[in-house]
Amino acid sequence: MTDQIKSAILRDGDTQVTVLNIGCAVQDWQVAGRRVVLGHSDVEQYRENIGSMGIIAGRLANRTGFGRFALEGVTYQLPINPGGIHHLHGGPMGLGKQIWEMEQTDDRAVTLRLHSPDGDQGYPGAVDFTVRISLDGSALTWEMTGTPDRVTPIALCQHLYFNLAGQGTIRDHVVRLDAPTYTPVDDSLLPTGEILPVEGTRYDFREGAKLSEIDPDGQGYDLNLMLNEGNCTKAEVTSDGLRLQLWTDQPGVQMYTSNMLTAHGAPWPGQSFGPFAGLCLEAQAAPNTVNMPQFGSVLCSPDAPYHQTTTIAISPV
Repeated sequence: MTDQIKSAILRDGDTQVTVLNIGCAVQDWQVAGRRVVLGHSDVEQYRENIGSMGIIAGRLANRTGFGRFALEGVTYQLPINPGGIHHLHGGPMGLGKQIWEMEQTDDRAVTLRLHSPDGDQGYPGAVDFTVRISLDGSALTWEMTGTPDRVTPIALCQHLYFNLAGQGTIRDHVVRLDAPTYTPVDDSLLPTGEILPVEGTRYDFREGAKLSEIDPDGQGYDLNLMLNEGNCTKAEVTSDGLRLQLWTDQPGVQMYTSNMLTAHGAPWPGQSFGPFAGLCLEAQAAPNTVNMPQFGSVLCSPDAPYHQTTTIAISPV
């Protein structure tokens, strides 16, 4: 029997957010009646969800090179996602495709839990995951933990597609990122291992830039930028009278302009799925960190469990 997909609705003031128990997905986010994220109107479409829309991605978010990594002298082979050559967002049946236990504590918070067994999608060790999603005024916060029973890599991210206008494209969105460096990628979108300054490149969003002006040819973006440390606002996006602000304890953010998003399923009325339909700002460890120690470490253990706190607020300018 297929597990039932359930939803929880969080409300505070003019903000309403719908969270699903499949993949901890945010299906809907409305500010004063305007829908500001892309989503499937039919919850059953989140079982396939080829665009990873709204989910918590993991165990390893983003790309793991050729699905391989070595740990304690053992090489692990993870599944390669269909149509690709790398392991992406935890694999074809990663955390974003699984049904979580869900408990709504009040109108402003929901807690989701999942036991990921040893060998799940090829990963070593069992992990108990908890994701608490809470709404405070216009701000939505994800508190994510993962406690393994042995040393294993963990790196999660939220994968929402934002469109502050509610429909159309994001080409008029103005983006500011507190990110002085970026991790360049090869033709397969896997980081090369370098960390380069954004100055003088099309990746320099430190002062804010309209997407249509900094990217006039419509190449789009799908890469990781490394954030400054500290408690400052890490990202800010404005469009059509709304402002998005992001704070996180993660070292990077993957900026993705939905370049490879294709028309499929049933989006919310007025929306469409395609390039530049939505903007992802995925707070995360740098992609493929498990194979590139120069980026840091994503190894967790019973004594050093995984933890992430990310907050995104959307309100009138």
